Amino acid sequence: MVERCFNRLKRFRGLATRYAKRAAYYRSEVLIACLILLLR
Repeated sequence: MVERCFNRLKRFRGLATRYAKRAAYYRSEVLIACLILLLR
């Protein structure tokens, strides 16, 4: 189940490539991606 979650999150390009350099920005991107997946 955890692996499926990571595979879904990898669809978001910024998360897969770690485009955000600061940890706070990366965390906010992860939260937004999780919300989008949850609302689908």
